[in-house]
Amino acid sequence: MHIALAIALLVLASILFHALSPWWQTPIASNWGSIDTALHVTLLICALAFVGLNLFLAYTLWKYRHRPGNRAHYEPENARLEKRLTFWTAIGIAGMLAPGLIAWHEYVTVPADAAVIEATGQQWQWGFRYPGRDGVLGTAAVEHVDADNPFGMNPRDPYGRDDVLVETNELHLPLGKPVKVVLRSKDVLHDFYVPHFRAKMDLVPGIVTYFWMTPTKSGSYEILCAELCGVGHHQMRGNVIVEDQRAYETWLGEQMTFGQMLAEREQQRGAGGTQLARAAPPAGAAAKAGGR
Repeated sequence: MHIALAIALLVLASILFHALSPWWQTPIASNWGSIDTALHVTLLICALAFVGLNLFLAYTLWKYRHRPGNRAHYEPENARLEKRLTFWTAIGIAGMLAPGLIAWHEYVTVPADAAVIEATGQQWQWGFRYPGRDGVLGTAAVEHVDADNPFGMNPRDPYGRDDVLVETNELHLPLGKPVKVVLRSKDVLHDFYVPHFRAKMDLVPGIVTYFWMTPTKSGSYEILCAELCGVGHHQMRGNVIVEDQRAYETWLGEQMTFGQMLAEREQQRGAGGTQLARAAPPAGAAAKAGGR
């Protein structure tokens, strides 16, 4: 009897906690309402199963509790009950899977007019790459990564010369425009996750993954890494700035392209070589100094 009461109180407490809890989804800021719908359907079906099964368990514990003179009925098989359980379980599973499959199909079907950007993850920071005027991202590979080329850009690919490189953990996106986010990792597993967008996808070393979204609200939204990626995992954060098209284009025009970065570094190297040459003594003076 006490166990039946405890189970009923547990069901009531669970319902109240869910209904009154201050911890809930952040306000959505993208087109992925279908992902919220899939989540809500899953929660509803699981809630109905949880409440129904536990209340049924409490009821049977109370009704068939031990009383003098009562004898248990032994029934090792009940085909009718098994068929009912199988049918309703299948309905519940189908109900949870269907909205998710519909949302997933939309999630990986990129619109033809979507812009393309690239997010690169490494321990423990984000980097972003935008196509230049040609609208095409240049090729990149891990073998090209070094101190002077952190994105691994292919220096022989002409399409990459006008690519815009951002190393500040800040991603800018235009409001109301669909964008395909291409994802690469330079070291271990990471996961690009923006809770307000309901958008997330793993970054797998050696594989290029992607998803797409359309930002629907201006503002600043936090980027999280949702895959344990080492001791600095909790610090791997960034921000998405969603702004109108004019502000976005103004910001983008202020960023450095891959071609400009190469030219600047070549100029620095040349200036450094000239300074070294000026600082070095003439060859004859060095020989005389050595002879003395």
